[in-house]
Amino acid sequence: MTGDEKQIILLVDDEPMNLHLLKSILSNDYAPVFAKNGPEALNQAFHHQPDLILLDVMMPGMDGYSVCQQLKADARTEKIPVIFVSAMSDVQDETRGFEAGAVDYISKPISPPIVQARVKTHLALRDQNRALEKKVRERTAELRQTRLDIIHRLGRAAEFRDNETGFHVIRMSHCSQLLAEKAGLDDETAHVILQASPMHDVGKIGIPDRILLKPGPLEPDEWALMKRHPEFGAQIIGHYDSSLLRMAATIAMTHHEKWDGSGYPHGLAGNDIPIHGRIVAIADVFDALTSERPYKKAWPVEDAFDFIRDQANRHFDPDLVQPFLSARKEILEIRKRWSEPEGETGWRSISR
Repeated sequence: MTGDEKQIILLVDDEPMNLHLLKSILSNDYAPVFAKNGPEALNQAFHHQPDLILLDVMMPGMDGYSVCQQLKADARTEKIPVIFVSAMSDVQDETRGFEAGAVDYISKPISPPIVQARVKTHLALRDQNRALEKKVRERTAELRQTRLDIIHRLGRAAEFRDNETGFHVIRMSHCSQLLAEKAGLDDETAHVILQASPMHDVGKIGIPDRILLKPGPLEPDEWALMKRHPEFGAQIIGHYDSSLLRMAATIAMTHHEKWDGSGYPHGLAGNDIPIHGRIVAIADVFDALTSERPYKKAWPVEDAFDFIRDQANRHFDPDLVQPFLSARKEILEIRKRWSEPEGETGWRSISR
């Protein structure tokens, strides 16, 4: 709101004379809108989003208490301060008004100076609350961004150790979010998967270079240690109340599990594998297959899609394979947007 705009006050009363009186008291400093009954008051509140509501109690049909309760029950209007203006001035009437959600109670017949003072006070309080809420939102956004930056840096640390580029992580995480949406997960969960999946291989930080960077096949004891990187990842991420970090730990631990139980580290099978791990498993393998590395050429995307299809009921959850295949156009758009800069490749195979 600019300094030239007047704050909106909704005046609700079934008596036109009362509305006229309130208008004469407030119209010089504020922009009044009017309602003569409860349903009209609710419509005006939803439409105008007033800064304050002056509400009569005794009205035909829906009384003021019911109007206030409905306003407070709706997210669009719950924060608008309501002041009851009523001839019902007994203590129990005022108590009922505050219980309905009002911030103040003015008794009729009204005194213009009291009305002006109460309105000014509660508008100032609302402005302060808005400013505080804005600061809280800004600080929360800053903390959230800092947390995401740390998570992404940890994910990149794992990729640097594995001599990967960061574009694999970006493509894989966006494909994971897309698959989550196609599989019917809610938008918030899909967004958390986008944020958490870059940490899927952070446990490789705990794998010695002699194994992680070995150019040839791994010996059985080396492979046994390599298969512990999901556990290392979950340990690095730790245990926190944050839904993002909980999901990141789950993905790190389970993205190498397979639908038929032949994966690692715990040999989980079917729905015992958390869905977040099952989603990332598909996105991770697909991107690894279609990415060029010094030791291999990139698979044609159709061959990679065929591989995902063929591995349904074996490596991958069959209920996730079809949504992934149906998202072919979007997946190719993600690959195009986050294509590898010429000459940048990594060293690891998808089997690890």
